[in-house]
Amino acid sequence: MNERKTKLLINGLSGLYPDAKAALKFGDVYQLLVAVILSAQCTDERVNKVTAELFKVAPDPEKMVKLSQGELEKYIFSCGLYKTKAEHIISASKDIIEKFGGQVPSDLESLRTLAGVGRKTANVVYAVGFGGNAIAVDTHVFRVAARLGLSEGKSPLETEKALMKAIPEERWSAMHHCLIWHGRKVCHSRNPECDKCGVRELCEYKDKRI
Repeated sequence: MNERKTKLLINGLSGLYPDAKAALKFGDVYQLLVAVILSAQCTDERVNKVTAELFKVAPDPEKMVKLSQGELEKYIFSCGLYKTKAEHIISASKDIIEKFGGQVPSDLESLRTLAGVGRKTANVVYAVGFGGNAIAVDTHVFRVAARLGLSEGKSPLETEKALMKAIPEERWSAMHHCLIWHGRKVCHSRNPECDKCGVRELCEYKDKRI
């Protein structure tokens, strides 16, 4: 996709979703981190229901580590992968207390040292929690970026690099949310509603349904 078309597409998505933001509900950066860990292979809606109860008893790392893994598993069971997620959350919480003075680290390198925090999770926390510039590639971003023609990447990392090159850095975080919203509302994995797409004239998806 050429630079002019890319710019039109970015502006078009921004116009369609001017208020795009994270759907997860959280009170501070620590709660955001926990919510993002829980969101792996789980809907944000389900995570929000789970954290509404979890954060009543464990709103911070100090209270979280007082829960046994079994107790935490009972709260997060419906999110799936609950045993691994519980283990990661407790481990990450201990490291936040012992290595980072009780505060979630604000740089990507340190974030990635926490249990359960891969590149995508670190990018979300960095961008949403600390206002940094980053693009987190989830299934929506990966799919929509490919269909629109913003990326030919065969992996999340390749897609992230392509988007970082195509999109001005100061717009990385905002466009990350726009791509997610577009994937949820219009550009579905199955049966995309191309006839309702506000950027369909710019889209390069070969199977457009219009």
